[in-house]
Amino acid sequence: MNRREFSAQLLAGGLSATGLAATAHAQGAPVEGTHYVKLAQPVPATPGKIEVIEFFWYGCPHCNAFEPHLDAWARKLPPDVAFRRVPIAFRDEPYTAHQKIFFALDAMGLIPSMHRKVFYAIHNERQRLDKAPDIAAFMTKNGVDSAKFMDNFNSFSTQTKVRQALKLAADYKIDGVPALGIQGKYFTSNSLAGSGEGSLAVADYLIQRERKQ
Repeated sequence: MNRREFSAQLLAGGLSATGLAATAHAQGAPVEGTHYVKLAQPVPATPGKIEVIEFFWYGCPHCNAFEPHLDAWARKLPPDVAFRRVPIAFRDEPYTAHQKIFFALDAMGLIPSMHRKVFYAIHNERQRLDKAPDIAAFMTKNGVDSAKFMDNFNSFSTQTKVRQALKLAADYKIDGVPALGIQGKYFTSNSLAGSGEGSLAVADYLIQRERKQ
């Protein structure tokens, strides 16, 4: 999903990233400018690692559908790859509230247990989760100390991370989600690669390329 609300194909059913790569790129490697974009100005990345960043928004249905595939992929990454998620905002609300939910959960070490629950609440239970009382009630319902959570939600640290996320997305020239940034040099997306698993296959290709370099 992006500012222009373009329609992205998602998640070729039943194909692994390897299988999709073999199918989608049977005539060669992913093509720069078609399956991924190379940044004109590199972005600083995690030193000593090959960094992969997922740019997402909790309210994006494509991100919601992509998450199980991304999570399974990320769990199998080798030690030399550093993966992280960055929530982004194309306008203030509800994007910023959802950014702050992620950063507050991250500060409390609750991403593993709560990340998918936030997606589920928004897309399956039709909760907006863009107002403080509703967010606090959702956290309480799920066994999270809502007072502690809201302290993190409103903290200076979270505000700083929101600004940093906005700058990082701007530096990567991200205009739609979900998207993957690789090593501060490239980005791909479900739209560019043709599907969610296609973007993971392109990410695998770029990781291998960086490893050889």
